[in-house]
Amino acid sequence: MTKNTKIWLNYSAGAIISLFLLWNIYLQITRQTDLISSGVWKHTGPLGWFGLSILLMFVNTSLESYKWYVLTNSVEKICYSRVLASYLAGISFSIITPNRIGEYPGRILYLGRSNTFRYINVSILGIMSQLSAVYLFGLFGLIYYNIAFPSLNGKAGLGACLMATIFLIVVYWKFELWLPLLAKLKWLKRFATYGQLLKRVTTKRQILILGVSLLRFIIFSAQYLSLLRWMNVPVPLFDGFCMAALFFWIMAVIPGIALTELGIRGSVSIFIFKHFSLNITGILAATAGIWLLNLIIPSVIGSILILRMRWLRL
Repeated sequence: MTKNTKIWLNYSAGAIISLFLLWNIYLQITRQTDLISSGVWKHTGPLGWFGLSILLMFVNTSLESYKWYVLTNSVEKICYSRVLASYLAGISFSIITPNRIGEYPGRILYLGRSNTFRYINVSILGIMSQLSAVYLFGLFGLIYYNIAFPSLNGKAGLGACLMATIFLIVVYWKFELWLPLLAKLKWLKRFATYGQLLKRVTTKRQILILGVSLLRFIIFSAQYLSLLRWMNVPVPLFDGFCMAALFFWIMAVIPGIALTELGIRGSVSIFIFKHFSLNITGILAATAGIWLLNLIIPSVIGSILILRMRWLRL
């Protein structure tokens, strides 16, 4: 195969995948926005709340791309702009996979195939840090929920979340304990070999990665509360943060595909925030806003960036 042919195939493959993702995003936006009354946008609150949510979108994106930058640079030196592009490309891949599991494979695919297994190992560390943050704050939210609205289901959820949180923290901080277990499984030996790379990740860097994950959770919880206020849903700050933490924890637990999860998000958000307001339309609109800002807009940008991906080695 000639170099020119490979170049043509690269651009063709990128264009097809990019258009496929963009078309699916378009269809999903039109379907989901139909669920929300157009009149809701005429009764919004101060525009400053919306402006704050936009600002927090950029902060959230910067934090996650910085965390990915720290992780990738433990494998090889990569410039921040390329890491940011791979993060956005990963979001675009995540929209068609259950529970967004395609995000990290999408990031790695964008970076190339030279260090795939090494990237997989540091990706696991990144995933565990974000899950630890979600479950830690989810535990906090469940404690609040059980105090404010005691129920058997709430207690069961609290117990399950507590056990899962302990497990995640142990796996994250004591990765040297589970690496030898991988070596015992033939089909995972290669990962265990590359897993030695994780030993280069110092405790200081682990604290940094987890700290960024925790801060990011606070940021998009604040973003959600800002959108609720803009939609005239009067949620108290402390109570609202606890319930937002519970909302994001539930969304992490419930299986779903990102392209179809707005309906699920809407149902969960109504169940949680109806305790503070009967403005159901406002709650749905705020939930759609957080979905559009943190998932759809970055995925559109990522889909366009896929055009630059090299699918074949030249």
